[in-house]
Amino acid sequence: MIRLFQPADMPGLLALWLQSTTRAHPFIRADYWLESLPLVRDEYLPQSVSWLDERDGILTGFISVLMGQFVGAIFVAPRYHRQGIGQALMAVAKRRYPVLTLEVYQLNRPACEFYYRQDFRQIGKNFNADTGHALLTLQWRSR
Repeated sequence: MIRLFQPADMPGLLALWLQSTTRAHPFIRADYWLESLPLVRDEYLPQSVSWLDERDGILTGFISVLMGQFVGAIFVAPRYHRQGIGQALMAVAKRRYPVLTLEVYQLNRPACEFYYRQDFRQIGKNFNADTGHALLTLQWRSR
């Protein structure tokens, strides 16, 4: 079941975010993500529209869209990978917004492949000085 984020969801969402982002980015030191948690909690999530996927009361994934276009996060709990949850979450955002943009680390090959399967196309590339890694800017437009 996919539903809108509620404030009571914050602890579970943050735990899923931290576990998933650390696992998805083994090329970045884990404390970088831990240090980023207050920014995610206090600034990014309150400014975004987020949807959660739940199965039997368990948070299995979420997507957050900032500024009506920017996918700030989409994560699925590792044990629920390859069950269509990410695609379903992305479909919710695609129904709501005619254009979606995101950044993804170039070294995060599984995520890049997922986005390309979702019809995102590269429109830019930059370098994150904090992590020392390249980010691709991808965009999807409704047809």
